[in-house]
Amino acid sequence: MGLSKKEHLVKAYEAAKAWGISKEEVKPVLVNLYRAIDGRLEDIAQDDYKILIETYFELKEKVEEDEYRDQNPRKRRCVADEEDHTSPRSSELSLRHSSGNKNDPPTSHLASGDGSVHIKRASASAFASSNHTNNSKKPKDKLSTDDATVSAERTSIRRAGPANGAARIQRPKPDPNATSITLEDKKLPKYIPDITKSTEKVAISLVDEKGSESLPKFNYIPQNTIYDDAHLNISLSRIADEDCCLDCSGDCLSSPVPCACAHETGGEFVYTPEGLLKEEFLCKRLSVILELEKQEQVYCLDCPREKYKNADMPERCKGHPVRKFIKECWLKCGCDMQCGNRVVQRGISCKLQVFWTTQGKGWGLRTLEDLEKGSFVCEYVGEILTNTELYNRNMKSKGTGRHTYPVTLDADWGSEQGLSDDDALCLDATFHGNVARFINHRCFDANLVDIPVQVETPDRHYYHVAFFTSRKVKALEELTWDYTIEFDDDEHPVDAFSCLCGSQYCRDTKRKGKKVVNLG
Repeated sequence: MGLSKKEHLVKAYEAAKAWGISKEEVKPVLVNLYRAIDGRLEDIAQDDYKILIETYFELKEKVEEDEYRDQNPRKRRCVADEEDHTSPRSSELSLRHSSGNKNDPPTSHLASGDGSVHIKRASASAFASSNHTNNSKKPKDKLSTDDATVSAERTSIRRAGPANGAARIQRPKPDPNATSITLEDKKLPKYIPDITKSTEKVAISLVDEKGSESLPKFNYIPQNTIYDDAHLNISLSRIADEDCCLDCSGDCLSSPVPCACAHETGGEFVYTPEGLLKEEFLCKRLSVILELEKQEQVYCLDCPREKYKNADMPERCKGHPVRKFIKECWLKCGCDMQCGNRVVQRGISCKLQVFWTTQGKGWGLRTLEDLEKGSFVCEYVGEILTNTELYNRNMKSKGTGRHTYPVTLDADWGSEQGLSDDDALCLDATFHGNVARFINHRCFDANLVDIPVQVETPDRHYYHVAFFTSRKVKALEELTWDYTIEFDDDEHPVDAFSCLCGSQYCRDTKRKGKKVVNLG
């Protein structure tokens, strides 16, 4: 149940006292306000009595302006002219009445400049400065304000524009020991129902609950796109018959014998019929992350990363992690799109939301529903660049903090003697990307894990980076990913940032002096 009228009055007087306004001063303002809103005191209370306090000061300013006019007769003509040309904002804020069924209670409306009418709530300035009452209406009810009895009659209120040169009231500071109240203008929360431009199967919303941040500037794309020089040949002719399941139909997971597409994962599918990663496969991937120092590495004879650091005298390869791939069925296979071995390529199906974090990490991503362990969340989508293109792009924007964290597609670099520049690829979602660009880093115990997924190419120069939950995730929990970054690596394509993950296992032991980069 809501507060009683007496309780509302007590709280209103406490709010006024916090701003140094006596009960006697605020009482007539409260009376007029009560009349104007048909006794709906809950409308006054919904933002800590802000409208009541603002109305009090605006009324005082109006009185001050009237006194100023009386003391300056020469200014009266100018002031009158100004009132005839009241600004659209002040003329919009007039309280009107609707004429309906005589048995229906009257309703307060606020007319706006575009002709629309807002019911129930009027702004503070609409109540500011008139004691004129419509006496043709009978009192609706009565409100006791301690020692005063007030008729709750309909009030017609209009505030004139301010006079030129009129003194502004210096509003007193609130008593810190009294009821706290904030008079700063509250910014409306920012909310976008779908940032994907309807390119995903599900809408992905964005919200900034305080409404104080600028919206992220990027172009949403649901699939990776080539920037310029990246060598990427996707064609059916490149996929041999033994690398697909031509004779399958329907759902490959229902077959008693796994098809050729399961060869990559040891002859067994890694997905359950529910579309989750099998526990065994997920645990193997997680064990690699939990023991980074023991992670198996492969070494290039002619490392692309070292070449772009120093093309004339590149250093020896420092190693690349070996990762287990998932091979999904694709276009050349005989199964249909609902095949259980086509999880990542079917796209996002869970409810996600981009939100402004409170820990200084910028924008983040959270789930709006509970997710089971091993659930596919989304793919990291961005521009496909060569390693050299990423390096050049990063050098141009160095120090601006504009980059999201890039993904280097190096899971199989060590399998060849050397890679040409247009075969050493990476993904950058800074300017063009999907919702994954908002996933923040967390050391060691993140709730997402990235897994390479091979779909439309027979080689591993290019693959999809898919995110799966590493454990059960509750609704509204932020989704995080361990970038496996070494914070003392000064030669990484993107400068190491100051880690704000909050994990007790945080690897950034030299945070002091580093700049914080908004990764969203």
